[in-house]
Amino acid sequence: MSLDLDVAVTYLPKLLDGARLTVQLVVFSGLIGLILAVPLGIARSSERLWVKGGPWAYIFFFRGTPLMVQLFLVYYGLSQFPAVRHSALWPFLRDPYWCALLTMALHTAAYIAEILRGAIQAVPRGEVEAGVALGMKHGVILRRIVLPRAVRIALPAYSNEVILMLKGSALASTITLLELTGMARTIIAKTYMPVEIFLAAGAFYLAISYVIVRLFKLLEWHLARHLRHRG
Repeated sequence: MSLDLDVAVTYLPKLLDGARLTVQLVVFSGLIGLILAVPLGIARSSERLWVKGGPWAYIFFFRGTPLMVQLFLVYYGLSQFPAVRHSALWPFLRDPYWCALLTMALHTAAYIAEILRGAIQAVPRGEVEAGVALGMKHGVILRRIVLPRAVRIALPAYSNEVILMLKGSALASTITLLELTGMARTIIAKTYMPVEIFLAAGAFYLAISYVIVRLFKLLEWHLARHLRHRG
């Protein structure tokens, strides 16, 4: 069996368009998910049942069901309700791009919130007690001691979650979105050369993953500057 790499080269611009859409989905859903995850993670780390009960149920649902099922529920399920079809949100919810973005954001928010919960609970108790001894209020301690420390603890796990969302974005092709995998499948339907096209698509995924890993390494290096100065 020989590979016809000329076909992959010919369709590189199309695959690049799909890669751009993939990166866009991952970046925007990741940012929205992070914004949602911060209050969820803080509430989830609370000792009060009435505070952490709602976030626990949210996280349990989105971590316990497959992303594909969630995509289908949003894209196909919401359209079954007349109230949704006649609402101001319908122009967005009937578009596969916005449905994929919304679902991915809600999905990753659950994982990030759980990562953040673990990081908050891993902050040394002595640092919190030091803030209390200085007369800091709970909100100040959370903002100036707990969250900055938790971010550094959670960063490696968060980078893994971003990589997982990059790979999970391939499922957006199941709702007709032409991201990288969807574009590859479209090209294969024309060329009947799945090996060459999927190899090229895989190379794009590897390149994007490499960039994400390097960016997080730089961020970890930047956040650890106080340790280097101490050394």
